[in-house]
Amino acid sequence: MKVWKYGDSINTDMLFPGKYCYTCSTIDEIKPHLLEDLDVNFAKEVQEGDIIFAGRNFGCGSSREQPVLGLKAFGIKAVVAESFARIFYRAAINQGLVLIESPEAVKAYTGSEEVSLDLEKGELIVGDKKFTFPPLPPEIKAIAEAGGLLEYTKKKLKKQ
Repeated sequence: MKVWKYGDSINTDMLFPGKYCYTCSTIDEIKPHLLEDLDVNFAKEVQEGDIIFAGRNFGCGSSREQPVLGLKAFGIKAVVAESFARIFYRAAINQGLVLIESPEAVKAYTGSEEVSLDLEKGELIVGDKKFTFPPLPPEIKAIAEAGGLLEYTKKKLKKQ
């Protein structure tokens, strides 16, 4: 697992450049362009289970789902930030991407510490420091496990 760390106000255009919004419509077209203007190595090196740490207001900017879709498709385990833009937060819930707000953990990670994340226990360990967060609410956990709100809704409707 690798930890990717970025600063404050990482906007949706940094996550997925707007110039591709109308030309990239599939996951395979979206993934190579994720973070290309912020971190040229991200799309080439990211692996399933990686975690992103970021500062305040992560995901601010325009409403677009491509950043969330791409991060989810790459298998990002979670995005840990000091805070999230509301529109990005909602898009992440819709796609089942786990977001954790923990300013203390973000500040504790300097780039060399080992990081472990236990979503069930609500624990994030950065080096020798443990940070706790409320476990995901049952509904959000179910949406994430289902692969997003659409799949969650389909499963719920089948059970009825």
